[in-house]
Amino acid sequence: MARRRSDPGMALGEILLWILFFALLVPAGVTGWAIGHYTGQKTRTVTVSASGTPATTSAATTAAATTQQATTAASTQQTTASTQKTTTASAAPSPAGNAAQAKAVFTSSGCGACHTLKAAGSTATVGPDLDTKLAADAKKAHMPLAAFTLQSIVNPNAYIASGYPKGVMPQTFGKQLSKAQLAALVSFVAGGK
Repeated sequence: MARRRSDPGMALGEILLWILFFALLVPAGVTGWAIGHYTGQKTRTVTVSASGTPATTSAATTAAATTQQATTAASTQQTTASTQKTTTASAAPSPAGNAAQAKAVFTSSGCGACHTLKAAGSTATVGPDLDTKLAADAKKAHMPLAAFTLQSIVNPNAYIASGYPKGVMPQTFGKQLSKAQLAALVSFVAGGK
């Protein structure tokens, strides 16, 4: 039986194909890891059981559960109702949590792609510098800083900063962001000025 000789052109082509494969695979893997690593940090998952009480343990929930076990059937219904109300209400976050949440809103909404804001670590120059021009523009518009900042987010064409064209900033933030997100964003952007 005769032995087949391998074609050197085929071996070289196969080697180049493997090199191309790894040259594309490694950056894609690193990029996927970075996206997953840096965007999944801010989520908080709360599991709720079928009865409406949280499966997680906190001081309020543990106290409510202990009270529930010690009371009669009538007071048990009242405790369950108050426990359910507790699960829907949010606890008052710490000021550091508010700043972190507001920075996350600033970043996820793409504000840093156009604006400079030291607190957010952004240095873009497409839109006005929020560290220096925001307070001056609010004064020119004869508005309190917080009200001017909110108006500039939800209706950006109401006041156009000198040197910047109309219609560049998206008009949709008033609909995309919740009232809580808008309040946090206004506080973050206007904070310390």
